[in-house]
Amino acid sequence: MTDATRVVAGTALPAAGTWKVDPGHAEVGFVGRHFLLTKVRGRFTGVDATVEIGEKIEDTTVRAVIEMATVDSGDQTRDDHLRSGDFFDVEQYPRATFASTSVTVTGAEATMVGDLTIKGVSRPVTLAVEYLGHARDPWGNDRAVFSARGKINREDWGLVWNMVLESGGLLVSKEIELVLEIEAIRAS
Repeated sequence: MTDATRVVAGTALPAAGTWKVDPGHAEVGFVGRHFLLTKVRGRFTGVDATVEIGEKIEDTTVRAVIEMATVDSGDQTRDDHLRSGDFFDVEQYPRATFASTSVTVTGAEATMVGDLTIKGVSRPVTLAVEYLGHARDPWGNDRAVFSARGKINREDWGLVWNMVLESGGLLVSKEIELVLEIEAIRAS
């Protein structure tokens, strides 16, 4: 087996090849605000994603499919509302997808731009990605670990349900923070 990492411009990075995201060790999450004050966190547990690390690191691509019905915010009533037509409409749009379109790398950090499709609407998203390192698990699998963050306006994807508060504010924030913590297992 070849090395799982390589040095690029003085920084240890994952070796070129296919890396499959481990859904049991992946957090594909979001943070919104309730009353525009309280942070409400959620995540999707059904994620299938592949990272193709390029020979030239800038040629790296990511493809992901997210099962929208797997949303979990820790509150069944809220999760049922998120699955409804007011938000994700999982019966009509069971999956969201992400496909990267460009990667700019500086050391162990990168800016990744990609198309996020929710409810049939595709929009570009920019993620700040950090490579956290490599580990070999007890079964001999090489794992690359990444964090990523980004912000979107949910209304750009047709997620417009809201309520105006007596104070004039909104019940649910338009701005949503995307939060990803990913372990990817080397497949080739």
